[in-house]
Amino acid sequence: MRLLVTGGAGYIGSVVGALLVAEGHDVTVLDDLSTGHEDAVPAGATFIRGTLRDDAARLLAGGVDAVLHFAAKSLVGESMAQPSLYWESNLGGSLALLEAMRAAGTPRIVFSSTAAVYGEPEQVPIEETAPTRPTSPYGGSKIAVDTALGEYARMHGMGAVSLRYFNVAGAYRQAIATGAGTGAGGLWLGERHLPETHLIPNVLAVAQAAARGEDRHLTLFGDDYPTPDGTCVRDYIHVADLARAHLLALGACQPSQHQVYNLGSESGSSNLEVLAECRAVTGIDIPAEIGPRRPGDPAVLVASSARIQADLGWQPERDLRAMVADAWALTEALAEPGRAP
Repeated sequence: MRLLVTGGAGYIGSVVGALLVAEGHDVTVLDDLSTGHEDAVPAGATFIRGTLRDDAARLLAGGVDAVLHFAAKSLVGESMAQPSLYWESNLGGSLALLEAMRAAGTPRIVFSSTAAVYGEPEQVPIEETAPTRPTSPYGGSKIAVDTALGEYARMHGMGAVSLRYFNVAGAYRQAIATGAGTGAGGLWLGERHLPETHLIPNVLAVAQAAARGEDRHLTLFGDDYPTPDGTCVRDYIHVADLARAHLLALGACQPSQHQVYNLGSESGSSNLEVLAECRAVTGIDIPAEIGPRRPGDPAVLVASSARIQADLGWQPERDLRAMVADAWALTEALAEPGRAP
């Protein structure tokens, strides 16, 4: 198939693109590189540096079978400080893409949504029927795109699938021998955010600093939550498992239907469990301390994947240890002399 991957130079988009290329699809990546990296564009894909508003219509006019849509701003804190940026980029850009798809007759789209649309849930694991009550402009912009997808499916016959998930972790090694992060056996594609807000790469950054003899420590926020060890519990999915779900969703797009699937572990891992896994994988006694709770942090956020398991047969295959091990391999590969940071 001829496929357009928007945001395909970013973390998740690059891994999905790599799997699509490996399956023999003709992949074009559209990314403005505002947060992505050109050297993360998967080998074998065509790269276009541009925006949804300026370039989607032109790229789709040539005939594209489906779009996998990852291009978005994704920092909750930034969205609180600059809400208009998130409505402009996430909703405005997505509407421009959908209009370009309608004009070109592109029939299918898989959208990278988020479980943040549910806000603070009434019960966990969170199912697709849970009320959507986002607590940030980021989550609000994503549910707005989901709503638009439903309307374009109903009015214009598109087939659309939205995938909602929480924390993605780990890295994926594409079999290629050049580029940033190349280690033995191929190129590691993974998290290279600036700033980095996710727990696992931040823990591993402290581990790397400790290995260099630097005086850094990790702060975990709160240890008095109603959880088994007192720290927050969050849902983690390996990026390769998440990518597989996107490929399955691509095949599940049905004309005039918008389907929503949550992706989750259904159990989650606590902050202390994440720290313990990072210490075990790295062999480093990563220095850490407990700080006060952050306002608004729920005790447990875990999504149910029962619907996608029943409909598409997807379930996560890689555990927290695999996520940390792959993320650490990426961290070490990027630290090699001559590699991009």
